[in-house]
Amino acid sequence: MTDDCFAPDFKPIPYWWERTPPPADLPPADPQAGPDDRPEPPAEADVVVIGAGYTGLNAALQTARAGRSTVVLDAEAAGFGCSTRNGGQISTSIKPGYADLARRHGAEAARAILSEGRNALAWIEEFIAAEGLACDFARVGRFHAAHNAYRFRELQAAAAAPPPPGLDKPPMEVVPPERVRDELGTDAYHGGVVFPQHAALDPGAYHAGLLGAAVNAGAQVLPHTPALSIARDGAAHIVTTPRGAIRAGAVAIATNGYTGPFAPWHRRRVIPIGSYVIATEPLPRDLMDRLFPTRRIVSDTRRVVYYYRPSPDGTRVLFGGRVSASETDPRVSGPKLHRELARLFPELREARISHSWCGFVAYTFDTLAHTGGRDGLYYAMGYCGSGVSMASYLGMKLGLKLLDHPEGRTGFDGIPFPTRPLYSGDPWFLAASVQLYRALDAWR
Repeated sequence: MTDDCFAPDFKPIPYWWERTPPPADLPPADPQAGPDDRPEPPAEADVVVIGAGYTGLNAALQTARAGRSTVVLDAEAAGFGCSTRNGGQISTSIKPGYADLARRHGAEAARAILSEGRNALAWIEEFIAAEGLACDFARVGRFHAAHNAYRFRELQAAAAAPPPPGLDKPPMEVVPPERVRDELGTDAYHGGVVFPQHAALDPGAYHAGLLGAAVNAGAQVLPHTPALSIARDGAAHIVTTPRGAIRAGAVAIATNGYTGPFAPWHRRRVIPIGSYVIATEPLPRDLMDRLFPTRRIVSDTRRVVYYYRPSPDGTRVLFGGRVSASETDPRVSGPKLHRELARLFPELREARISHSWCGFVAYTFDTLAHTGGRDGLYYAMGYCGSGVSMASYLGMKLGLKLLDHPEGRTGFDGIPFPTRPLYSGDPWFLAASVQLYRALDAWR
């Protein structure tokens, strides 16, 4: 594929931004003001939250509604990062299985962690309904497709296995190879499983509604105001920005894949990984009906995973994955994703790309999200590519932790947050890891 796969009106921005562009500024700024006229950060605040994505805004919503003066800082526009760049797929978010978690942390902690994945999915649906957020949330279900016969046998075994002790088994249905076309218009997969409780939404619209709720609750959100450093000052912290310093009673770090030098301890524990997505131009309704007869979201069993779905209005395919061993431009990744899309769906070979974009997710060395406090700094991060519900849920819990509320406790509390020697936040090993995982995917 070459540049011919781009539509004439192609845009290198997230598809979601067409409906909901990230706001350039926020109240109480004058709409006519220039960048130098934005309000200065206050000298003091009860709470400073760094990061205006799902995690930070959910934390700020809790503290602002509790009457705490709350300031949210972001280096870019609010929602510039992966909160408006993801695919809008919602699962139960926990990658390790019960046996692995029990071996690492014990049976009780394993049950608690797995329960939090289910809690996050249930909570976000209730939260969106309670707040009246118009973001196309729907329990469409997820088809998890086996990219080879070995992986299908693994999925069959997992579906037949008894549930972990003390936990109910989540609903799932095995789809044998001969029934794949009931789910997807492709012959590229060897069967799979359906998780009927999994969901989808428009991430840009969800973020905009969440941002509005936080601002209406009294949080002051300051875009284009990066945190440069955090220093302890007695029981408080001094958060320095290019436009002044804020003395904060409590600080929350909610920057996930965009965590910078201001938080070196946290930066050493998350691995920023570019995830690339394209949107096709609008497609004929009958074609979309053949390719996505159930309108489910889709993932597959590759280690270097592909994830895709119909757009909320059912007119386009949104197709994502990691197609480069190192970070690259969405104009370069777009044709590579298009090639994989056409391999899975030959009927889309001539469909052109309307949007191509990238966002940085944060993986961790143990493939678990983490939340807690260290030296008076609170944090939640490391969602490993499944952050829509978990980032929101742990953001809410983070806000409760900042309030010292007992309901801020989670199943992740007390879990060690590992790093590796010689790692400082620059994933120098990533290209080699991607190549290895691709080789393993080709093997089994």
